Amino acid sequence: MLRGLGISPGRSAGRVHRMAGPPLLPNPVPVTDPAAEITRAVRGLEDAAEELARRAAKAADPAARDILEAQAVMAGDPMLRESVDQYVGAGMDAAHAIDAACAHHRQVLVSVGGYVAERASDLDDIRNRAIAAVLGLPMPGVPSPGHPFILTAEDLAPADTVNLDPGSVLALVTEKGGPTSHTAILARALGLPAVVACSGATGIADGTWVSVDGDTGEVSTGIGEEAAGEIQRRALAERDRLGRTSGPGRTADGYPVKLLLNIGSVADAQGGVAAEGVGLFRTEFLFLDRRTAPTHEEQVSAYAAVLHAFPGAQVVIRTLDAGTDKPLPFLGLADEINPALGVRGLRVARRRPEVLDAQLDAIAEAATASDASPWVMAPMVTTPGEAADFARRARSRGLVNVGGMVEVPAAALHARRLLDELDFLSIGTNDLSQYTFASDRQHGDLADLLDPWQPALLHLIAQCAEAGRAAGKPVGVCGEAAADPLLATVLVGLGVTSLSMSARSVPAVREALARHSADQCRHNAQLALAAHDPDEARRAVRESW
Repeated sequence: MLRGLGISPGRSAGRVHRMAGPPLLPNPVPVTDPAAEITRAVRGLEDAAEELARRAAKAADPAARDILEAQAVMAGDPMLRESVDQYVGAGMDAAHAIDAACAHHRQVLVSVGGYVAERASDLDDIRNRAIAAVLGLPMPGVPSPGHPFILTAEDLAPADTVNLDPGSVLALVTEKGGPTSHTAILARALGLPAVVACSGATGIADGTWVSVDGDTGEVSTGIGEEAAGEIQRRALAERDRLGRTSGPGRTADGYPVKLLLNIGSVADAQGGVAAEGVGLFRTEFLFLDRRTAPTHEEQVSAYAAVLHAFPGAQVVIRTLDAGTDKPLPFLGLADEINPALGVRGLRVARRRPEVLDAQLDAIAEAATASDASPWVMAPMVTTPGEAADFARRARSRGLVNVGGMVEVPAAALHARRLLDELDFLSIGTNDLSQYTFASDRQHGDLADLLDPWQPALLHLIAQCAEAGRAAGKPVGVCGEAAADPLLATVLVGLGVTSLSMSARSVPAVREALARHSADQCRHNAQLALAAHDPDEARRAVRESW
């Protein structure tokens, strides 16, 4: 029995197959033509960028597509190429120059910490693909054993997971990663059970029969083909049953809880039939990788398309969440020592207020031609003063439902004061966890600190929900925690009024709420709050299930 952190619910079983390792560097060779060697190295980076862009274009999931597009931009970064030039100039061949340049930039990213450090694994993937291209080797990728299998790896890059076929890959198990890592987000989007931070996972021999429990984080080895088949049959029956659920979210005794979607574009609206609207429309995906800002007309068209996809429903549009892991070239922001604690989200308006004003203008125009109920909220709201300024800007344009994201402890602690200025709050549990526990969300050794079942995090959520009750205003959760059916009962018990998640997660959450009364949800919340650690909290609630 191996144990890790269950980050995508469900159970599956099958034979294990490991992700192919990175290409091995050959012995260095003398460089007799530096210009030709630079050309080889640059071509390798370009091949890696093109491969990532192709995978992005094929990606069905918008979150995966956006991650891959950002990786493709990293592969073409002029500073990375300049470093490669310098290493070739120092006598390195193309493959070793790419390796050295990526190692240098990786160290810089890790030293910065926070969100920026999360991109280090992306750079590792770029390095492996570029070196493979230079050496004429196949790009690293997922194995193809010819039958359904459990995929194990030290870690999974977005390019590895984006085109996974859930009909072939039954579950994911990695030795690294955390509950808010790219692997976790993509696994949930694909509906695959997944366990991360599972020491020893890559030591399981290919072909071994295992079961994976994405709820408990348990990976059982050597279970046998017959047992694996029975687990699979039960898992398929459960998915079929959940797929037949429908209707609005509510508890067993009729207490309403809105079930909403997290989306990045109108393409995600295809899952709208399973939800009651949009709890998080990430508008920054319209801005990614652009050297110039989208025009007013482009923005209006993008926002109107999403609003039209949800006639009569609530659609929460988040204004630009730029900075750290989502650098936008057209903003021209200066480099920072610690971007995760710097100018990001709403704080960008301190330097570029016209960008926020232009976005609010476009949202307001799109809203006038729609039957949807457009709500607008700002990311990284920290103080009542920031909330008041954002509300003034939005309301002056006729936007009447104005809210803010709770992503830092200061906002949670002053939730009541924020609601004096705003109409609603939406809790981003990924960032709130990271800032509360001062823990990098990609750091496998610290994954337990980012567990959304951490009682300290739940206390902050409870404080926000209580502020909402006192003010008579809604407080929702739009972080990854909302997709956990068991935790959903706790969040509702804390007083959260809506849950926003990927479309694939909605049926299981709807079914979990329908099995519990409001009082039972409140009981679950008290059990979780009284626990000493996330394992105890999860266990106590599961035992009361």
